[in-house]
Amino acid sequence: MKIICLGRNYTQSHNAQGENTQEPIVFLKPDSAILKDNKPFFIPDFAKSFEYEGELVFHINRLGKNISERFAHRYYDAVTVGLDIASTDLLSSQIQDSLPWDLAKGFDGSALLGEFIPVDNLDVTSLRFSVRSGNDVLQRGNSTDQVWSIDKIVAYVSQFYTLKIGDLIYAGAPQVARTLQVGQKLQGFLEDKQVFDIDIR
Repeated sequence: MKIICLGRNYTQSHNAQGENTQEPIVFLKPDSAILKDNKPFFIPDFAKSFEYEGELVFHINRLGKNISERFAHRYYDAVTVGLDIASTDLLSSQIQDSLPWDLAKGFDGSALLGEFIPVDNLDVTSLRFSVRSGNDVLQRGNSTDQVWSIDKIVAYVSQFYTLKIGDLIYAGAPQVARTLQVGQKLQGFLEDKQVFDIDIR
């Protein structure tokens, strides 16, 4: 399976800072990056600082290549909220030196997944989601603000990668990344449903 991630895909945050791109920014994480079932995230010791971005995550349910945008909705069946976790130290140096982001973004546990919700009764073009800690809302977003909708993403990436059942698409973050700290408890919400509740250790 593949974990396909989008960068700078919202009209606020990155793009509001004048960093617009003509094509989506796409990177991959290995399947060993997946962290699910509300298992705690243990901050690794290979770097000093880590950050997270709350994102919508879509589950691919059909095999497809060169998918037309008008048929793209047939290729995903569920959505959740996940965290794209990165090593701030490594990412900064890799971007500065124009190096790949693999080590900073793809380490074990860096792709947290919440509980998937079927898309049958959801409007994927207007999904509210948030990351909270108790009563504090740390990040919030709405898919209406995406530069590239999930259907456009599916059509675009399927030109390069054959999509397979079980692949995941992290559709980008609406706000700048937040720092992870030992002792935090983070909850993810899709609309009003809580989809994850994890400890940072």
